[in-house]
Amino acid sequence: MNSITALIGDKTMFDHEPRAKAHELSVDQWFNTDSPITLNALLGRPVLIHTFQMLCPGCVAHTLPQMKRVYELFGKGDLAVLGLHTVFEHHDAMTPTALKAFIHEYKLTFPIGIDRPSQTGPTPQTMTAYGLRGTPSTLLIDRSGHLVLNAFGHIDDLALGAMIQSVLSGAEDAPALSGPSGTAQGGEVCDENRCVATPHG
Repeated sequence: MNSITALIGDKTMFDHEPRAKAHELSVDQWFNTDSPITLNALLGRPVLIHTFQMLCPGCVAHTLPQMKRVYELFGKGDLAVLGLHTVFEHHDAMTPTALKAFIHEYKLTFPIGIDRPSQTGPTPQTMTAYGLRGTPSTLLIDRSGHLVLNAFGHIDDLALGAMIQSVLSGAEDAPALSGPSGTAQGGEVCDENRCVATPHG
């Protein structure tokens, strides 16, 4: 077993298939940036995307502080660090106005987008495109625009740092990791670490 996989544990699994091209982000509004951001415009740079919800305990306690540290260490250089607010429950509470206040109060300075709502269900468009199971989730994209990591839940700092370093160095043998596929269409079940999208009964 690869050492990075061991550190990440059951949140991810090896994907021995050729790496998939990353889906473009579907974003309604951006914060902390002067203009909209696209993955196409970021080709040639590694991209780290953290998906979260304001009302996700694990996001607030663990992964948003982790992303702040990552941005402080890497975000001013070659690595593009982005946040994506992927709301699949409590839509009336987690509005753009509330998110703007949240970003200010928690001193989040990296660019953050709002995942575009679906026209057919509660799960937003980018979340569905990547088959995300809930929040927090982490996506890592290499310089050629291919998905290297799709992980659900909090990732160990050392494992995440190793993956970031591998894409920054352009290592061709960096392991491709992916989370279990399939986005549930429904509500959420939250604990102290993460919020899981669950199907409606």
